Amino acid sequence: MDLPAVTAPDVDARRAAVARHAELDVPDGALGRLAELGVWLAAAQGACPPRPLARPRLVVILGDHGIAAAGVSVHGPGETVRQATAVREHVAPVGVLATVAGVSVRVVDLALDTDDPGRHRVRRGSGRIDREDALTADETEKAFAVGRALADEEVDAGADMLVPASLGVGATTPAATLVAALTHTEPVAVIGRGSGIDDAGWMRKAAAVRDALRRARPHVRDPLALLRVAGGADLAALTGFCVQAALRRTPVLLDGLVVGAAALLADALAKGARDWWLYAQRSPDPAMALVEEHLALSPVLDLGIRLGDGTGAMAAVPLLQMAARLLAETDAS
Repeated sequence: MDLPAVTAPDVDARRAAVARHAELDVPDGALGRLAELGVWLAAAQGACPPRPLARPRLVVILGDHGIAAAGVSVHGPGETVRQATAVREHVAPVGVLATVAGVSVRVVDLALDTDDPGRHRVRRGSGRIDREDALTADETEKAFAVGRALADEEVDAGADMLVPASLGVGATTPAATLVAALTHTEPVAVIGRGSGIDDAGWMRKAAAVRDALRRARPHVRDPLALLRVAGGADLAALTGFCVQAALRRTPVLLDGLVVGAAALLADALAKGARDWWLYAQRSPDPAMALVEEHLALSPVLDLGIRLGDGTGAMAAVPLLQMAARLLAETDAS
């Protein structure tokens, strides 16, 4: 795929932020990670001191997965619709925390298994990846393009930070498969508890990832082919979203395994995109440790949250606001 080059964050603004911290009336290094966050935000905005975030935006991508029929989740295939409704009504954890953090929320249907097609719907559910491809080639390209378009829409509307997120029963199974393929890892090392599966569910999930990985490995050097064979419309859209946010010089908060898998693919497609991303919080899912290592990103928080809907990222947004104001308002020595 022919993509424009990613422009790096502003080096001069980064240096100015480092110098500004050295002038503050606090002991050297005393602000720890808060200082690092301020420097990162200054470089992303190209300004020192950085501006407090005025319009952070959470975009939740919805997609059902055929692999749910293999018993890899405690939830049934129709559960995604209920979860999405709770997010829209701000009664899900991510909706509650988004209100507290001052983050607006958008929910977009890419592949729900329902009769109600949305404007961005690519298909009704994704294929069962242990037996068949998740998508066709055309569907993969369409979903990737939708993700890029969504990022453009949000940036054009004034978003100054984007938080991609995922909701979909069974979604962590293709995500784990993609991480295993890209990091050359065996299935048992990437299988987490996801929706809260028991030991029997874990074994079913391991078998599903094993079979899907066997189909995916021949395509490991082709990110779009990987998404077609072992991903899904939601994962393809999230990949395009992460790529386009970097191309639009807009900082991104990563959180959750599905988003992490998409980020790995986006990084392979667009060199330098990772410089625009911040890893919000460490997930207990074992596959996310591989994402963290591969992307060389350190989590801002370690809350043990394994939800993929952006809940952990919402907890990190106030820290970024604090980091920006520290640089702008703290007295110099």
